[in-house]
Amino acid sequence: MTQVTKSRELSSPERLQAFTDAVVAIALTLLILPLMESVGELADHNGTTAEWLAEEQYALLGFVLSFVLIAVFWVHHHKLFRSVKHVDPGLLWLTVAWMFTIVVMPVATSLSTQMPSDWAQPLIYIGTLFATSLMLLLARAYLRSHPDLHTMGDAESASGIRASGIISGLFLAALVLAVAIPGAGNWPLLLMLLSEPLQRLDRRRARRARVKQ
Repeated sequence: MTQVTKSRELSSPERLQAFTDAVVAIALTLLILPLMESVGELADHNGTTAEWLAEEQYALLGFVLSFVLIAVFWVHHHKLFRSVKHVDPGLLWLTVAWMFTIVVMPVATSLSTQMPSDWAQPLIYIGTLFATSLMLLLARAYLRSHPDLHTMGDAESASGIRASGIISGLFLAALVLAVAIPGAGNWPLLLMLLSEPLQRLDRRRARRARVKQ
């Protein structure tokens, strides 16, 4: 087997997606480890389940939030790769960068829930989420400029970029708020509730534009 053939196999859409699935699965598993360790520590001191729930309520909230966000990112990445038929070095490295941000998420979550509160926690946590969304946006933009790599039509490609742009913009706005208001913590992430309404508005605007044409 030639080196070129090996390279094509390693960077095929199916193999790359399988690799990202494994990375996401590992990241989701790592999220629960601090909670598992806290159970063991409390058990050593004859603690109760009620005590554990009270002590780890913020860690539990952080776990659920990060789990849901990683799962949502994974679903969007899967949807994108359904249309990918070839992977070139540019798309490969954008995907590697996206996976890096996913792997960092358990660390950012632990810093945000296990350490005393400080100004850097929301910066790292929300910053990681913004980086993840940005990598997906860049991947969509890259695919739009390389139509030979996918089967998406122009309308679908443009719609995906706008949707990713809205999500990245909201994460960026949350990051700016977290920096500007040190005591805000991760509360600026509530801006993400605007994501679906804004995307619906964008889809309506796009439909009206197509009708006028």
